[in-house]
Amino acid sequence: MSSTDQSIRLAPATADDVGLILWFIKQLAAYEKAPEQVTATEDLLRQTLFGPRPYAEVILAYASDGAAEKPAGFALFFHNYSTWVGRPGLYLEDLFVCPEFRGRGVGKRLLVQLAQIARERQCGRMEWVVLDWNEPSIQFYLSLGAQQMKEWIIHRVSGRALESLSQL
Repeated sequence: MSSTDQSIRLAPATADDVGLILWFIKQLAAYEKAPEQVTATEDLLRQTLFGPRPYAEVILAYASDGAAEKPAGFALFFHNYSTWVGRPGLYLEDLFVCPEFRGRGVGKRLLVQLAQIARERQCGRMEWVVLDWNEPSIQFYLSLGAQQMKEWIIHRVSGRALESLSQL
């Protein structure tokens, strides 16, 4: 899955990358104005991403900035399933590109790589969500052919609500 193009290199993350993955998660949370909501730790990431049952995968992007290669972005994804299509889907949980590398094709390269993985794994679709105020990202996704699914509303149960629901 490694690839190189105009000073951008993509590589699948390994257990040795959990510190970098957590750093990207915290950068994304700060960008989304919710840094206090990150409770992930390196140990949790190591267990859930690289343990006996990995729940998600990560692609890291590196860009050359002069002579040195620097971490530029990441994509964390996992599979869901569409009963209507009868196939797995690829769900992009997080996509983040460091501000200094935006506009250099890093985000596009990550999404193209994910689309290639989705096709290789015979996924029926690729989905993700974006915050409604994140207009630059919305326009970027639309430019790549993404369709907004405005008729769908996300529901979430977490924390105490999850615990309560599990005990009904």
